[in-house]
Amino acid sequence: MAANFWASSHSKQLLDPEEMDEVPAADRARGITPMEFRLVKIHMSFHIWRLAQQVKVRQRVIATAITYFRRVYTRKSMTEYDPRLVAPACLYLASKVEESTVQARLLVFYIKKMCGSDDKYRFEIKDILEMEMKLLEALDYYLVVYHPYRPLLQLLQDAGITDLTQFAWGLVNDTYKMDLILIYPPYMIALACIYIASVLKDKDTTSWFEELRVDMNIVKSISMVILDFYDTYKIDPQRGLPEDKIIPVMNKLPSKV
Repeated sequence: MAANFWASSHSKQLLDPEEMDEVPAADRARGITPMEFRLVKIHMSFHIWRLAQQVKVRQRVIATAITYFRRVYTRKSMTEYDPRLVAPACLYLASKVEESTVQARLLVFYIKKMCGSDDKYRFEIKDILEMEMKLLEALDYYLVVYHPYRPLLQLLQDAGITDLTQFAWGLVNDTYKMDLILIYPPYMIALACIYIASVLKDKDTTSWFEELRVDMNIVKSISMVILDFYDTYKIDPQRGLPEDKIIPVMNKLPSKV
């Protein structure tokens, strides 16, 4: 199940958790803290999701776009790469990679519809196309991304608990509000979501996990990150972060870089 992943460029780019909170020097100079750096990534991940709903793409496209977005900021600053433009450009690039192409003009149309009179989010087609080229360079042209969705379905079937599919799938969706996809193999994220779902839904999966011979310390560590996220960030599933929490942070960033 994980063999193809370990042979991929994705596996070679996994990072340590400590690296996720490193704020680039240019952003630190603008007064952005590690917490605020995380808030921007959460906010813009939600922005990608909302935009994707408008243009009607598959969940896999959304997940790939958010992975690109988060990976970019392990290498580039938000001061240099405006997240308000990087987000739709990542969705545009991901739609092409996942063979579900969305036209740039549609993204421009829906961004204007979603963001109204906020000029900081108003971009033209050429802006997205130019940023796409910059993203390819920032990502070193490594575009293959593995996701937890397929192993999740396989593992749930193997465990005989397919009735937890919807709940566990929702947990996997929420992991893209975090940096987990950049840190852990996708099948381990899937296992953590199954572990949480089985505990919350009173399913005894102890013997099944023992038969898998996986490192339960890692599974439980990922699970704690997910549960801590829910406790720390009170996110409206439709509206995202509260405006009073995210707008002051976004105002620290330059626009139309």
